[in-house]
Amino acid sequence: MSAIPSVTWADSARAQDFARWLGQVAPSHQLLPDTVVLASADASFRRYLRIDSAGGLPSRIIMDAPPDRENCHPFVHVARLMEEAGLHAPRVLEWDEPHGFMLLTDLGDRTMMTALDPERPEAAQPLYVQALDVLLPWQLASRPAELPLYDEAMLLRELQLFPDWYLAEHRKVQLTEAQREVLQRTFATLVKANLAAPQVYVHRDFMPRNLMLGAEPGAPLGVLDFQDAVYGPVTYDIASLMRDAFISWEEDMVLDITVRYWQRARKAGLLDHEGWHGDFGAFYRAVEWMGLQRHLKVAGIFARLTLRDGKPRYLADAPRFIDYIRHTARRYRELAPLLRLVDEIEGTGDVTGYAFGRV
Repeated sequence: MSAIPSVTWADSARAQDFARWLGQVAPSHQLLPDTVVLASADASFRRYLRIDSAGGLPSRIIMDAPPDRENCHPFVHVARLMEEAGLHAPRVLEWDEPHGFMLLTDLGDRTMMTALDPERPEAAQPLYVQALDVLLPWQLASRPAELPLYDEAMLLRELQLFPDWYLAEHRKVQLTEAQREVLQRTFATLVKANLAAPQVYVHRDFMPRNLMLGAEPGAPLGVLDFQDAVYGPVTYDIASLMRDAFISWEEDMVLDITVRYWQRARKAGLLDHEGWHGDFGAFYRAVEWMGLQRHLKVAGIFARLTLRDGKPRYLADAPRFIDYIRHTARRYRELAPLLRLVDEIEGTGDVTGYAFGRV
């Protein structure tokens, strides 16, 4: 069987493998091979194809994940955990493990992100409430030992991406010994605080670009891009949701949704930690510190994607992360050295804002 003509393949041998596999699975799923088109690609080496089905059956998604570059086992495992939690996530229908091809159910092509307008937070609020309807059952389904532990070593590896890639490679900064010590002390402070949080399932990229709108208004949101899920701080996914990589909201919108989450999570027993159950300020401080860890990491990742992997569109969002970093660091006395370091490198100055929790 020849390669599918509507999809470009850099490797002709892989194209032939794909055509053979599709020819094998198409009859039992009533797929139409001539309808294959590119659906999307992400920051990894995976890409996703869409294929129509005969007889009015739903379209399907095909994951193309070269096995020498991508391990699909975590995707399959987390998809099962999400199904057990009652979430609307892609189901695995076929998997050619040796070649890295997978047939999945199709959640559509409209992400939550497409329905958001930063100038209309009141219209976005119901969608964020729906996102909480996904997040809380996911966290409540948590069991130890099902997912990799988001431990100190992993947190520190992620934080190191900021000096290694954003500062050294992107900004071409050679840190002084004093500046390296500032980062080391800040990283240690963040990791200690974040690891003290209750542990749950963590999607690790829970944001509107990975949440899919249903066919009908009010239908449950679907969840994508979950293969890197871990078992870690309960604060991580709400921080990802409200301090997004690709869209920013005013503080009152962030507070509104975070308060809603806090009220529901504490009622569900997820926040029985220190003063979190009765003190929103203490909880919000923890969310901000977890968000800061994520922003430092993502600034480094986006620099690496641009400089190493040739994907320049990611680094275009770097100013948003630097703003998030400064926004959080200026609120807390412990983080003041980090703020001074970032201001020295970026040439930025003081801004005003709220303060929450202990400063």
